Amino acid sequence: MANISSNFNTSVLNSFQQLDVDQQLALFWFIYTEMGESITPAAPNASTVSPAIAEGLFNQVKEMSYDEQLQVQRDLIQRKNSLISREYGALSDTTKLLFWYLLAQGMDKAEIIPMPEDYKLSSQADEAFQQIKGLEFNEQITLFRDIVAPMGVDPAQAPKDESTSL
Repeated sequence: MANISSNFNTSVLNSFQQLDVDQQLALFWFIYTEMGESITPAAPNASTVSPAIAEGLFNQVKEMSYDEQLQVQRDLIQRKNSLISREYGALSDTTKLLFWYLLAQGMDKAEIIPMPEDYKLSSQADEAFQQIKGLEFNEQITLFRDIVAPMGVDPAQAPKDESTSL
């Protein structure tokens, strides 16, 4: 899948991608909790989304232990070659957005490893968060698609990984 960033969010996207993996995950959570009401309707109702596919992938993650769930999320961000990363990599960008939305909902329900209650964003992550909050709604959605699009592994383009046989 091609990742086409818009000019208005390139600096915010770069700020996000410069964070370490756990800060990126935390920032996703803070975005969801702060802006979930306005952002979430866009994901499930988008025309290219495949809810059954996103839910199927989510259910695979939900069945794992909390430690495994956290590792899957880290692997997606780090683009590690695993079966779930490949399944995720084959999704449309909008379906990827829905998958992350389902993960956030699962965190709310404690089906997915929750954020520690006393967690605080780093100053760098908080700065990116403030930038995101300052974007218009359509810019936010575009940014979120730009963030989730390159995650995972595109199975059509990934070289064979001898360590995983994928």
